[in-house]
Amino acid sequence: MIQKNYWDDVSETKQFTTPFQSSEFRKYITMEYTVLDVGCGYGRTLDELYQMGYRNLIGIDFSEGMIQRGARQFPHLDLRVKKEASIDLPDNSIDAVILFAVLTCIHNNEEQKALITEIRRVLKKDGILYMNDFLLNTDERNAARYQKFQEKYGNYGVFELPEGAVCRHHSEEWVNELLVDFNTLQYEHLTFTTMNGHISNGFYFIGQNIK
Repeated sequence: MIQKNYWDDVSETKQFTTPFQSSEFRKYITMEYTVLDVGCGYGRTLDELYQMGYRNLIGIDFSEGMIQRGARQFPHLDLRVKKEASIDLPDNSIDAVILFAVLTCIHNNEEQKALITEIRRVLKKDGILYMNDFLLNTDERNAARYQKFQEKYGNYGVFELPEGAVCRHHSEEWVNELLVDFNTLQYEHLTFTTMNGHISNGFYFIGQNIK
């Protein structure tokens, strides 16, 4: 609930800057595919796809504030409030899922695993997952906050922001464990600018659902 309140509070002001690898995405996703953006925020990525010509687009996010903002800013998009831990869509109904800087907002291992399980459930056999997120950093500022909050949250890489959000940077070993049931098509290291203007290690992944 703390995280939901945070995102509702900042929903009108936060600007997300992490780049979407659209040219790589469309190598695997045709215009006819149904694309689900899990944790879509205010719909920035889906609108980018819409401008590229994609039309079968669905976005879900637990922040009502983000969805309300997206409905005003991008009224042509199908944006829905995610009210339960499960995804309110049938099994094997989605061709591609986007998980764009979402795991960084989920500090708990089991909750991350549960989300990936739900994504695999709604994805069709051989459906595509596009994911990017943040990796561990070794600079002094990040190492200090990872150590500070490790005991509290049980994972090295979790930290609190001054404004109240809890975020996580991930080891590659953990990312590989999460994605073990996907056939890797692309995996690339990137450097991202965070929502608060810092530089962080990151990655993007494109994989195929194994069923």
